[in-house]
Amino acid sequence: MNAYIFPGQGAQFSGMGLDLYTNSPLAKELFEQANDILGFRITDIMFEGSAEDLKETKVTQPAIFLHSVILAKTLGDSFKPDMVAGHSLGEFSALVANGALNFEDGLKLVSQRAMAMQKACDLQPSTMAAVLGLEDSIVERICASTEGVVVAANYNCPGQLVISGDIDAVNRACINGTS
Repeated sequence: MNAYIFPGQGAQFSGMGLDLYTNSPLAKELFEQANDILGFRITDIMFEGSAEDLKETKVTQPAIFLHSVILAKTLGDSFKPDMVAGHSLGEFSALVANGALNFEDGLKLVSQRAMAMQKACDLQPSTMAAVLGLEDSIVERICASTEGVVVAANYNCPGQLVISGDIDAVNRACINGTS
């Protein structure tokens, strides 16, 4: 059985996709199509941008989507999944890679999603932090006892929980969890 799991936000890195663009005519064509669809050269940011440039949600999400989908498409006949899945944003990559959604529509949806999330980030500056190695109940107690807005947001797996909220409150919760 072949299962492919596509990543969500946080998997970005400077230079992502450059090797695909350089070595695959199909990848180059799809990246250039993406630049046209998005109305800006996302490839410039992906290939040469800083980690800070890639961290903006409006860039991060389409970049990860593009890297994931284009990589899958360049695998050609060797990409034969029995199942696909994705973490958050990765769900869109999985749908496109598996052919349930076409490339252009998937990219447009991801771009709209990213812009809406960026708008929310701009309206209310916030952050997230992954907490490793603590029981959920301990993290929940730390959040509840921390001044400001900080909550358990993603229960990823036993021993890994993501908290989110106001920047200062998340920082205080992280400090409270280590003391």
